[in-house]
Amino acid sequence: MLPEGPYPIFFENITFAYSKDDPVIKDLNLTLQPGRVLGLLGRTGSGKTTLTRLLFRLYDPQQGRVCLGETDVRHANLNALRSRIAMVTQNVQLFQATIRDNLTLFDNRIGDARIRETLDDLGLNAWLGAMPKGLNTELASEGAGLSAGEAQLLAFVRIFLLKNPDLVILDEASSRLDPATEQHLVHAVDKLIAHRTAIIIAHRLETVRRADDILILEEGRIAEYGSRKALEDDTQSQFSQLLRTGMEDVLA
Repeated sequence: MLPEGPYPIFFENITFAYSKDDPVIKDLNLTLQPGRVLGLLGRTGSGKTTLTRLLFRLYDPQQGRVCLGETDVRHANLNALRSRIAMVTQNVQLFQATIRDNLTLFDNRIGDARIRETLDDLGLNAWLGAMPKGLNTELASEGAGLSAGEAQLLAFVRIFLLKNPDLVILDEASSRLDPATEQHLVHAVDKLIAHRTAIIIAHRLETVRRADDILILEEGRIAEYGSRKALEDDTQSQFSQLLRTGMEDVLA
């Protein structure tokens, strides 16, 4: 049975490959304490997204185990597991339907009052007010016409309406954001990760500084891991050098 509330996460001797002879994660051991926010960094192909997919059980490792608390995720009820985890990716699934239906995933039990209360809590009422027909505004297929940041804002609202997760996995938008959207995203992220365990695949310096711990992956192995403050203060750490020279070097 999954523990209640924020829980520790254990990756124990994890090796995973999409194809047999090409492991993406290699003998990885990691513990994330409950209620802490992990900033996950690494170049494309380093294994960042794969690591989060193992938590969500989109895949299972060939070796080792992933545990939430003392529960091996392979022994947890899949629906129960996924109901406790919120995952927001850069590619948000949006439908050719109204904003209301995209937020509620067509669940008519969720009334407009609750939707508006959630939007207000996230500071998004002005954004909704700019939509030509409010909640009745029709979105194009795949959210055409919305920026990546706006699509992620809709995904955040969905989580607050449909779930009360204990673990949050966020692959934040890396596209250039307009100041208003960025401010809304910062506020939404703060709301979402409060009092929860969180893993953020970070693309922007602002989000990295929100993390309690930093993990840098290189070719499926841990290149550096520790508290953000300690790594910032260590002038010899990769993370400290990254802050001085720019994140592009490790996120390219």
